[in-house]
Amino acid sequence: MNVYAAPVRDLRFVLEELLAHRSLSLPGFEEATPDLVEAVLEEAAKLSGDVWGPLNKSGDQQGAKRHTDGRVSTPEGFAAAYQAYVEGGWNGIGVSEALGGQNLPEVVASAVQEMLHGANMALGLCPMLTAGAIEALAHHGSDELKATYLPKLVEGSWTGTMNLTESQAGSDLSQVRTRAVPENDHYRISGQKIYITWGEHDAAENIIHLVLARKPDAPEGNKGISLFLVPKFLVNDDGSLGERNDVTCASIEHKLGIHGSPTCTLSFGENGGAIGYLVGEEGRGLNHMFTMMNEARHKVGIQGIGVAERACQHAFAYALERTQGRSPKARGGENCTISDHLDVRRMLLSMRSRTDALRALALYCAAELDTARHAESGDARHAAQARADILIPVIKSFSTDQAVDIASMGIQVHGGMGYVEETGAAQLLRDARIAPIYEGTNGIQALDLAGRKLQRDSGEALSMLLKDVAATVEQLNAEPTLAALGSGLAAGLEDLKAAQAIVLEQGSDPENGADAVQAYATPFLTLAGHVLCAWQMGQAALSAQAALNNGSDDPFYTAKIRSAEFAITQWLPVGRAQRAVIEAGMQCLSDFEVH
Repeated sequence: MNVYAAPVRDLRFVLEELLAHRSLSLPGFEEATPDLVEAVLEEAAKLSGDVWGPLNKSGDQQGAKRHTDGRVSTPEGFAAAYQAYVEGGWNGIGVSEALGGQNLPEVVASAVQEMLHGANMALGLCPMLTAGAIEALAHHGSDELKATYLPKLVEGSWTGTMNLTESQAGSDLSQVRTRAVPENDHYRISGQKIYITWGEHDAAENIIHLVLARKPDAPEGNKGISLFLVPKFLVNDDGSLGERNDVTCASIEHKLGIHGSPTCTLSFGENGGAIGYLVGEEGRGLNHMFTMMNEARHKVGIQGIGVAERACQHAFAYALERTQGRSPKARGGENCTISDHLDVRRMLLSMRSRTDALRALALYCAAELDTARHAESGDARHAAQARADILIPVIKSFSTDQAVDIASMGIQVHGGMGYVEETGAAQLLRDARIAPIYEGTNGIQALDLAGRKLQRDSGEALSMLLKDVAATVEQLNAEPTLAALGSGLAAGLEDLKAAQAIVLEQGSDPENGADAVQAYATPFLTLAGHVLCAWQMGQAALSAQAALNNGSDDPFYTAKIRSAEFAITQWLPVGRAQRAVIEAGMQCLSDFEVH
């Protein structure tokens, strides 16, 4: 029950249109042929299924261990599995050739990352954070810092971390107290950071910490925060590793899940101050760090989807082998597998349909990121980035909330066997539960969407996206077998437009606008997630129906249509109820007194 098979065909089904008409046609991707992409997916499936996947359960059972000298050892096999990843060149597949990467489209890199996170979420966190460090350093680091640190980070022989949170500074980073004192060509960093994912470990030869701190004379608040690079081991002029820097692991957290991932409290400067180097401009640390955060938030959504896929596989395998009760179709009283019971089928199809929809939306966003980075036209780049900015909070928040629910439903399919640890279903729920919390809680993502993203352009970017949803409605209506899906999607589209109008109108009110955004943000994001996922499933239904119309009798395409039918006729109505929530107003929240 703990076997993981990478969903290569499901990924390929989504990628075919995105690659054929978008990402592979962009400048710079000339060598990323369809044959190469196919080979990448197949090899990633082997790594995730054969090397990473088998370590998921043992890593959960063993956990990471901190030693008395501050060293942290990862579960048995993790370091070797990570090295297999590095030696295969996987860490740089989505990085430009100029930085030493393989220059594959982001949409391909995202598909690979889903496989790795589905195989082993705890291990997948390590390269996920490194990818963010590469992004931040590539955009904001000096030429000297890039030359010293980027090649090893891209290669993966060095890993990266994000150091934001302190005991008094969680979501409100203006409260950061870690100090950075100038000294010659560097700074002395002192302070403590908590919840640092893969902050100390034995899987790589060096760890590069990106740390938010403030100079002694810096102003209070966000504008006083700068970003610093603090290596675990200092780097000599010839590129070799030097002495250990003054940064130690004070403890590791004992968590609900992702036990194989060392979540550390890091102490900087217990013996005079850790040597750090300024990244970018003084006082713009939050701006620079959010380059890393934006990358990470999309990948957190991908991570949730990977776990949801594995939960689907667990539930389907169990339902097909568990004999219980009588089938309504078998009047003779024969026992049947629970997959014959329609209520179990409802759960299975719900899990599968939602996972398919989330995957499609996340990969669509990755294709927009490719366009934003590589399109020849500046207008095309700007429009794609605006669309990605709208989508990223939805993908991070909606995908991770849904992943938790999908993993929970997987336990329900197992019944009592899901609640005990032997089947592995419980681990998936425990692991997935962190994803709605980190890289900005899902409530913060909703505020970002309904507040900053929606209000800054009066909803223009979202409105342009919804025009594409309307085009899909027309295509569905034109296909007789799919017209009912067109009607369902059209209804959801109208709900989202109405909710958008309310949020824009009340959110711009000078007196109560901030309260309105706070009140409506989460239901608005939930509605947007349902509608946009239903849109992607409408697209999937069109592709699958076209294959059937062309003579295919492959049950894969029929299954995709069933999945789309469930998403639009059974799941979307649940999300559409959020319009009524928004229309009900926020008075009950204002009147509620917390005692």
